[in-house]
Amino acid sequence: MSLDTKYIDVKIIKSMQTVRTSGLKVWVVLWKAFDALQDQAHRHIASLGLGLSDFAVLEVLLHKGPLPVNTIGGKVRLTSGSISVAVDRLEAKGLVIRKDDAADRRARIVHLTAAGRKHIRAAFIDHARFMETAVSMLSESERRQVVDLLKKLGRYSG
Repeated sequence: MSLDTKYIDVKIIKSMQTVRTSGLKVWVVLWKAFDALQDQAHRHIASLGLGLSDFAVLEVLLHKGPLPVNTIGGKVRLTSGSISVAVDRLEAKGLVIRKDDAADRRARIVHLTAAGRKHIRAAFIDHARFMETAVSMLSESERRQVVDLLKKLGRYSG
């Protein structure tokens, strides 16, 4: 019986491979596209003199304002240990500063310094331009479609 099941499984997989719209095909194409864009983004961020986690932390502070360390970690998907190290590194470079939270004496709020704000504004603008080029083969309508479809996939919880 096991041989028959294996034969059936192989047959199903082979038939799925011929279908350009199978779930597996969508996943593989999405994975490859994400990897390609991510590789370009990482290389560009590195060319700006920043690591990915540092860029992410600075970008969140630029757009969301001062935040507690743990909140930043959740937004940029870093563990509590990793976010602490990232904030320490940025603080040593003079790009952020930790301040006591007036409302909660146990909490520390991370703020951009003037140098940090200037650095991430320039880096973010440059990176936004770069990513514009990275997706320039897509029309405005195609970009809207991609965004809408990916949001739809992201909402599916199976």
